[in-house]
Formats: sequence, C-alpha cells, structure tokens
Amino acid sequence: MCGSWWSSAAVTHGLIALFAMGSWISVNSLWVELPVVVSVLPEGWNLPAYLSVLIAFGNLGPIAVTITHHCAPGRLNERLVIHCIQLLAVAASALLAVFWSHTVTIAGEQRSLPFLLFTFVLSLVCCTSNVTFLPFMFRYPPQYIRTFFIGQGLSALFPCVVALGQGVGKLECKTVNGTVKPNHLKENFPAQNFFAFLCVMLSISCLSFCALTKRQTESQEEAPPEESGGKNVDETHPLQNGGTPVSEEQTPSEEQPPAARFWTQWNIYLLLLLAVSNALTNGVLPSVQSFTCLPYSTMTFHLSVVLGNIANPLACILAMFVILRSSTGLGFLSAGGGVFAAYLMALAALSPCPPLRDNSSGMALVVISWIIFTGLFSYVKVVIGTLLHEAGHAALLWCGISIQAGSLIGALTMFPLVNIYHVFARAQECVDNCS
Repeated sequence: MCGSWWSSAAVTHGLIALFAMGSWISVNSLWVELPVVVSVLPEGWNLPAYLSVLIAFGNLGPIAVTITHHCAPGRLNERLVIHCIQLLAVAASALLAVFWSHTVTIAGEQRSLPFLLFTFVLSLVCCTSNVTFLPFMFRYPPQYIRTFFIGQGLSALFPCVVALGQGVGKLECKTVNGTVKPNHLKENFPAQNFFAFLCVMLSISCLSFCALTKRQTESQEEAPPEESGGKNVDETHPLQNGGTPVSEEQTPSEEQPPAARFWTQWNIYLLLLLAVSNALTNGVLPSVQSFTCLPYSTMTFHLSVVLGNIANPLACILAMFVILRSSTGLGFLSAGGGVFAAYLMALAALSPCPPLRDNSSGMALVVISWIIFTGLFSYVKVVIGTLLHEAGHAALLWCGISIQAGSLIGALTMFPLVNIYHVFARAQECVDNCS
C-alpha cells in the first residue's frame, strides 16, 4: 500500500511542482525584498540596477550548458548539473540570510559585497535552471510539464505572499511642522527571516528532485528486463499508467528528432512566440509595474502583484485540461495579452497622472489588466512548452533557451529606459503629483 502511494501519479505531480518552484524563487524573492534591503545597504536605490546587471551575468550558466550540448551532444549529465546548482542555491541562500547586511570597504567606500556575491550565485542558478530543468522534464509525458509550469508560478506567488505578511513597502503620511512627510512602517519581521524562508523553499525543491530521481531508480530496479528491450506503444508516454519516468538510457533514440526536422516553421513560430511572451512577462512589464499601479494606491500595487501571480498557476491548471494547438488561436491569445500589455505600458508612460487616478474604476481596471495579461501569457507559455515537449529533448532545451533569451532581452531593453534615461516618472509619496 505504501509503495503504491509513493509511486502514484499524484505524488509525481506534487514533487514536480515543488521541484519547479525552486527554478526562479531566488530572483523573485530578491526583487520583492528590495524595499527592505535598500534602506540598510550602502548602494541604496541603485541596488535594482545592480540586480539587473547580475541577473544578466547569470546567463553565463545557460551559455555554458548550450555550448556543452552543441560541442558534446549527449555527454552532459543533466541530473548531476541540477543537483549541483540546487545545492549551490541552498548554500548561497543560507549564507545570504546570515551575511546579507555585512559590508566591506572597497576603494574607500562601503560596499555590500556579500549581498552582491550571493545575489550573483542565485541569479546564475535561476538562469541555468531554464536550460536544465526543462530538458529533464522530457523523461515525463506532456501533462507533467504543465505541472512544472504551475510550480514556476508558485516561485513568484510564495515570495509575494510572504512579503505581504512581512509588510514590505507600508507607509503612512504624517504631518510634521505643517509638512506632510511619508513615514515608512517597520516590517513585521527582518530581512534575514525572509532569506531564511528562501533557504527553506530551495531546500524543499532540492529534496523534491532527490525524491524524483530516487523513484526513477526504484522503478528501473523493479522493471522486468524485457521492458527496456523492445519498443511498445507506451514508450512515448512512459507515465500513462503510473508515476515513474523513464531514464535517459531507456529513452528511444528515435524520439530524438534530427536538427533538420526540428527547425520547422511551426517550431520556430512557437519559439519566437515563447521568447516574446517571456520578454513581456519577465522583463518589460515587471520593470514598470510600480509606475502603472502606485499612482492609484499602494493597495493597487499589492493586489496586482498577488492576484497576477495567482493567475499564473491558475492558467497552468487550465492547461492541464484544455490545450490549444492552433497557431491562429495561440496568436490570438498572445495578441489579446499584448493589448493589455500596451494598456499597462501606456499607464506607465502617463505616470504619475494616469487616467481615472482618483476613481475606483481606474484601480479595478489596472488590477484586472494585470490579471488577464499574466493569465493569458502564462497559458500560452504552458501550451508551447507542452507542444515542444512532443518535439523531443532538444526542443525542450531550445524552449529553455527561448525563455531565458526573451527574459534577458526584455530586461536589457527596459533597464536604460527606467534607470538611465528615466522615461517613466515616479510619483512622490504623500504629495499630490498632479495638482
């Protein structure tokens, strides 16, 4: 009874979701905790710029993995790489919880070297996860890759919920000597507790992956010899009758499509659509979320962050039951998400005086736009991941590369606009910015 429960498909879904949760939870946690750490570290509000640059350098990991796949195809042990980067993330987050506020003197100035160093390590792990976690999922049939994207959605949701409980960014307007000034309220618990939570979540993700690999080893030991020999109809979907994946050795070589067969118009279309989706959802719109929401209220900002992150896993759950395989349908959904993205970008450009600023309908429209924008593109990404899964192991590698490339291009495009040229105007707190 215990063995059948352990090998059930429900356990596999749960372990995969927890495993995927560790993919981007580090970077998401660093972003939501910035309002707390900037008030302590000497770099102040220049830290977001440092964080963007460090995440960009984190792409050294995906580049190294991609080059290895190209120069030595079939030689890279994905399981070992995943174990290494997960252990590295757990160690870096544990050290971050202890040393995040420590500074060192460099060229006569105080610098938060430990925080920046551990941030780079965590960024390297997150970026590398896109080109290792997804190819690993080729061992499972398509329904499990949808669970994988649900877990990635949780990697954004959990830090936001904890940050809200911490009370990040709360302030009140106080009148001092006839002048209204913002008074930032003290958080409910310090940053080191938040980073300790991050370490726990990364540890859970690491243990979940260990459990997945252990179940795979057990299934290989229990499998009859003839199952690994001849081919049968179930080999293409090895989990249809249970919860155990095939190993790399058991995966038929015929399932690996040649490069010429992979680079079809359909697959190129999917990869481009995936890159654009991630550029908008991971790079462009998050860079201006504060400009779109804060002119309405702090509550608008919190609701858009939390409800938008809830829409992500809900869209992934919908994809568990409904898969849209039409190129026209995917293009239509992406265009719909693009309309809401354009509306939100327009609000950011009009900050700090967007339309309906003093109207509850304006607040509701912003929150709904963030929910629909996030939900539509989350569904599109899961569907594309499922379709690319059917194209083979190499397709999932390129899926991860497209996700990472799109996210990087979106972030690098917005960085100079927001931090150098200051295209978007930030609203001053406790001041009527539009009088």
